[in-house]
Amino acid sequence: KLAGCTLFITGASRGIGKAIALKAAKDGANIVIAAKTAEPHPTLPGTIYTAAEEIEAAGGKALPCIVNVREEQQIINAVEKAVKTFGGIDILVNNASAISLTGTLETATKKVNLMMDVNVRGTYLTSKACLPHLRKSRNPHILNLSPPMNLNPMWFKNHCAYTISKYGMSMCVLGMAEEFRGEVAVNALWPKTAIHTAAMDMLGGAGIEKQCRKTDILADAAYCILTKPKTFTGNFIIDEVLLREEGVKDFDVYAIAPG
Repeated sequence: KLAGCTLFITGASRGIGKAIALKAAKDGANIVIAAKTAEPHPTLPGTIYTAAEEIEAAGGKALPCIVNVREEQQIINAVEKAVKTFGGIDILVNNASAISLTGTLETATKKVNLMMDVNVRGTYLTSKACLPHLRKSRNPHILNLSPPMNLNPMWFKNHCAYTISKYGMSMCVLGMAEEFRGEVAVNALWPKTAIHTAAMDMLGGAGIEKQCRKTDILADAAYCILTKPKTFTGNFIIDEVLLREEGVKDFDVYAIAPG
């Protein structure tokens, strides 16, 4: 279904972004890996180049681009390179995120700036750079990895800055879905459970993976969304809810520790 489509995925060198990329690559999609890890990281696996090798091995075409979404010019350069290489952009996945699950007094200002810059501003600017090209696509989509808007204080009290930054991404969905209705689909996807990634290992420590699901569940849910018509827009989707609607019954296949 995604054969020949060009996906611009931020933070695609590892984790959820890479899982979505590999799922699309199996169809023969073109993947722009817009991420900042060019040199191997001391603790995190993968670079844009190792991700590119995996994408090509899975059947896709890969364009690794060094992109720190805090730098607008790097975003613009990568978008131009993508259009030059593949002739356009059909899908944007705003996956790059910074996280600090800390209280107000424990969150250093540089961490606040990082989360606001990457999550809100980065998502906004990447969308802005891709939209003129998305509008020319046959079935364009923007997918933000961000949560449903829920103003219950419990989602704010333990990590106010992080929640504000992720809701900023969700507000981009709310606004842009309406602004570009009929032209570009804009949706949000969020997991029902914790997802096992390198970030989760850092946050949760040893043994946390037993409570997590694999990144495959988000890749499968993203694929469902991105293959729908552009009239499917303005939705805040939970991975398990969507996959149940699509007929998936066995969720143990996604569990790190089945059962």
